[in-house]
Amino acid sequence: MSLVTLTEILAESREKKYAVGAFDTFDAMNTEAVISAAEEKNVPVILMVCDYSFEAPNADRFFADALNRCRTASVPVCMHLDHGPSFEAVMKAIHYGCSSVMIDGSSLSLEENVAITKKVVEVAHACGVSVEAEIGHVAGHEGNTDDGNVADETAYTRLADAVRFYEETKVDALAVAIGTVHGVYKGEPKLDFDRLDAIREKIPVPLVMHGGSGLSEQNFKDAIRHGISKVNFYTGMSLAGANAAREYLDANKIADLGEAVEIGYKASKDVVLKHLDIFGTQPLSK
Repeated sequence: MSLVTLTEILAESREKKYAVGAFDTFDAMNTEAVISAAEEKNVPVILMVCDYSFEAPNADRFFADALNRCRTASVPVCMHLDHGPSFEAVMKAIHYGCSSVMIDGSSLSLEENVAITKKVVEVAHACGVSVEAEIGHVAGHEGNTDDGNVADETAYTRLADAVRFYEETKVDALAVAIGTVHGVYKGEPKLDFDRLDAIREKIPVPLVMHGGSGLSEQNFKDAIRHGISKVNFYTGMSLAGANAAREYLDANKIADLGEAVEIGYKASKDVVLKHLDIFGTQPLSK
């Protein structure tokens, strides 16, 4: 297959009521775990990169290798910038070859979020790149694996805001806040499906759920049934790989680095395989 945009990879998701998994990568091992799992299941997948990878010592090599792996995959793959914090970050992602970008203005006022998103949409669409944005705010961050994060109901997506935001920006996908958090949950997730139903009825583009780690299988299936087309998932995959490698290292006083990495890779891939099934992802028919 080939590298595709977010619009292309989510094109059938709303009608067929499945979601496409979106998994972050920071190195070649994670990239391979995500794409090889999708190839094994013969389904499309979204490989996400983050802006802080731009500053890594091997940034050029990392992005070139990730882009090449996407292009040579046997299934459709979208290379997507996750949580782009600025117009400049989005431009860097497009420069590095991302076929889709997220501009995250969720911490800004509605007016400021609309303004920066419109600017990104204009440039990205001119480059053939899809745009995701967020209205409302999903609490926490992926790096918080200690105390956990709690959803803030005051930051949930408001229907009127979502409608105005879409009408003024014409984004290709919209991330909404309905009770998930980034990183590890503190307590039990309580998702607002009534809110999600109302948003889906008024917004014609695919809806995105950030903060997938920590949800139950039923949570995922319910969210997808109520209108989620893209599910972001990283913390659970990362913890699984790290914990598997740790168990191996703890059990072996003299340990092999290559074996530890391979064990971590396999555990990460297994989590991706499991969630591709949960999300009900289907091969693209076009």
